[in-house]
Amino acid sequence: MNAQRILIQRIEDREAKVAIIGMGYVGLPLAVEFASAGLETVGIDLNEEKVTQVNAGESYIADVPSIAVRDLVETGKLRATTEASALAEVDCICISVPTPLSKTKDPDISYIVAACDMIVQYFRPGVLIVLESTTYPGTTEEVILSRLDVGGALVGKDFFLAFSPERVDPGNEQWKTRNTPKVIGGVTSRCTEVATALYRHAVDTPIPVSSPAAAEMVKILENTFRSVNIGLVNEIALICDRLDLNVWEIIDAAATKPFGFMKFTPGPGLGGHCIPIDPLYLSWKMRGLNYETRFVDLADKVNAEMPRHVVMKVMDGLNDDGKALMGARVLVLGVAYKSDIDDVRESPALLIIEQLRKKGADVVYNDPHIPDLSGEIEGDLRSVALNEEELARTDCAVVVTAHSAYDWGWIGEHAGLVVDTRNALAGAGGKARVIGL
Repeated sequence: MNAQRILIQRIEDREAKVAIIGMGYVGLPLAVEFASAGLETVGIDLNEEKVTQVNAGESYIADVPSIAVRDLVETGKLRATTEASALAEVDCICISVPTPLSKTKDPDISYIVAACDMIVQYFRPGVLIVLESTTYPGTTEEVILSRLDVGGALVGKDFFLAFSPERVDPGNEQWKTRNTPKVIGGVTSRCTEVATALYRHAVDTPIPVSSPAAAEMVKILENTFRSVNIGLVNEIALICDRLDLNVWEIIDAAATKPFGFMKFTPGPGLGGHCIPIDPLYLSWKMRGLNYETRFVDLADKVNAEMPRHVVMKVMDGLNDDGKALMGARVLVLGVAYKSDIDDVRESPALLIIEQLRKKGADVVYNDPHIPDLSGEIEGDLRSVALNEEELARTDCAVVVTAHSAYDWGWIGEHAGLVVDTRNALAGAGGKARVIGL
């Protein structure tokens, strides 16, 4: 029996062992799904704290309940380690490491390369390797495959390689790892077949495509679609501001059209690991092919300007009250990149705080999900209590993230000036003077 059939049989018999390299927002939920399906799973991460928590049955991801982790650890289906040597014992490896941008907005694939080096060190024939980290089209074959030239092993025969982009949406109560369709593209048809056999245990609906590059492009398209449309509606917000129109009224009225319109809403800027970053992978890739990604670049430019627009709104609002921004106390409400999560990756709140500080404002923040911003921003900045006293001494409150825990009616009653970037106080009433985008 060839390596493909042997591995598929081991997967179907739940004898295959799985390793997840990178136990963050993607890796831990995926590891839990594989382990829940009966596949012995090991998470590999250099962060000792994460490893300790997993092995203690504790979850550090809000979407993954600790009881699920604890049950799987106690039954021996899930464990974590910092040791790459665990790769020598597994049949399937999923790479779910970060792929940030450098300061020059070029892809930083150093974490992928490091994961490949780990795999090569403990490589054995018959293994399946799947990259989940979002990256530019061509990465799986140009970067990973080129590094897996181990002892003349042939892809599709002696080992199997595929790309399957993560589609994690933190805080989404409806769509989780299990019920979100999973795109899978193998280097060869055999690679796709093996990877699909594995993911059938973790997801309800595998979606095979023709190649890793096709799967990589699917992910880029999904997030570029959102980035461009958010860029469009952010520009509409800027236009409405100059025309003295309420952008939220305009959008809500347009959304009553039952065809040909999809509702997007403006905001203080893009956040999260995907939407602000993924389209720029495509821009970088196409620059090397002498092609200008005009829509992508323009959307990025518009979205990147929104934090500055918010700061100007604060400045104008304070000016109308006869106050200067320098020395004013500004309270930022919500610093997570989206509501009801504890993730500040690429959050526009960080840029807004930084720009307000540069202009001399005394900036504090409140976020029920993020007690401090240690390591995210310069200085020791911790969430302050949200009470009448705090609002009374605040010159301007800025709604950046509309967490459901906030009582907008209460905030509207006790705040003075509010710059509301999320239309959260619409209809809330109260004495506050509210300025929109």
